[in-house]
Amino acid sequence: MKVAAIQMVSTPDVAHNLARARHWLQAAAAQGAQLAALPEYFCLMGLQDSDKLGIAESFQDAAAPIQAMLSQTAAELGLWLIGGTLPVHAATPARVRNASCVYAPDGKLAARYDKIHLFRFDNGSESYDEGRVLEAGEQPTTFVADIDGQALKVGLSVCYDLRFPELYRAMSFADPAQPPCDLFAVPAAFTYITGQAHWELLLRARAVENQAFVIAPAQGGTHQNGRRTWGHSMVIDPWGEVLACLPEGEGLAMATLDLERLRSVRQQLPALTHRRL
Repeated sequence: MKVAAIQMVSTPDVAHNLARARHWLQAAAAQGAQLAALPEYFCLMGLQDSDKLGIAESFQDAAAPIQAMLSQTAAELGLWLIGGTLPVHAATPARVRNASCVYAPDGKLAARYDKIHLFRFDNGSESYDEGRVLEAGEQPTTFVADIDGQALKVGLSVCYDLRFPELYRAMSFADPAQPPCDLFAVPAAFTYITGQAHWELLLRARAVENQAFVIAPAQGGTHQNGRRTWGHSMVIDPWGEVLACLPEGEGLAMATLDLERLRSVRQQLPALTHRRL
């Protein structure tokens, strides 16, 4: 099955960002993708964090433009669509949830995951604290996609979640009666500094330790707010091999997921069955 990680350099203009996202989704479908994933904050990279509050949507509101675009585009293109993230109204005043919404090829909502781990960074010259605007999620989330008659169990995560391997274990083994995840999605907007140091390292580690594919669509360039994101959208196989990578700028990182390869890795090195904790 063919998948596409979409890389963007989003702006403060929501309409422009939605048009660019739709453009790349159409390009992915034209190249044979059956599942496509957008990056974190694909719909808005504002001039300040509080800009998210102004475009926040009510969950499953039929008039909400961001969710409507994702649903309609998934249906029109016949794609499984992991919709990066968008701000959804939260219970806490002056906060939003950073929500990743997944749509099936018929346009229906298949899953929603709210980012659990909130990023905070301060190196003396650059600082960032998502907790000023975001309310953390609390529930690990998976869904099963039926692609060409094959069931693909997908675990959802967002950006900073990547640093917490226990989340990925929880998604695979919350129910011992169910199989582990075949694919993890990591839509992200890693900073240039942290991305250069840790992005590929962490992605490949999550793939290897969970013997699963990873799709990681990212923001990749210099934004109008002056922030530079690392990019390097990737698709990685269960052995840690990078199948596709787009270093910077808008575009697609496309690859074919071979489920026989996944089964072979797990059979030859059955590390997941050797867990003791």
